[in-house]
Amino acid sequence: MRDPDRHPDLETVTGDITDPQTVARLASGHDAAVHAAGDMTPTFFQSAASALIDGLGIAGVGRLIVLGLAANLRNGAGTLIRDTPEFPDQFRDFARSHAGGTDQLDHAPAGLDWAIICPSGDFDHDGTSCGQYTFSAPDMTSRITYGDLAVAVIDQIDRPTIHRKYQGAAPASL
Repeated sequence: MRDPDRHPDLETVTGDITDPQTVARLASGHDAAVHAAGDMTPTFFQSAASALIDGLGIAGVGRLIVLGLAANLRNGAGTLIRDTPEFPDQFRDFARSHAGGTDQLDHAPAGLDWAIICPSGDFDHDGTSCGQYTFSAPDMTSRITYGDLAVAVIDQIDRPTIHRKYQGAAPASL
């Protein structure tokens, strides 16, 4: 039975995202890749980004969407959210480690069109998806459903508007 919440053209695969040859093998023949993996190892995100850059290059895949963290967005004053006094100390190292992947992507060859999409604030864990979103500046009070963020990710594959940057998504005003 088909899952009604799954995009008909989406294929989910598993493998070692830190191994460029595995990435190349699994990505071969596809138009885009989505990186939604996580690990608490301090070098994981940097290793994954490096392997994605190399592996997607080998496979000829030119679009990469990464799920990011609002903590790595900049507020109106230009300060990273993770560096503000109100950001919880226990999450700073994880946010910094996640940013290591962004640093790798910043140096990716021009042939890789990447985008990092994240909630502008946090997730609405229990909300009902409306199928819409808007891109916005960071707002730590904003809550977006998983489904609405997924729509943003699919849209950035089908109709890319975010190129080589980190962008927050918020629920659309209805």
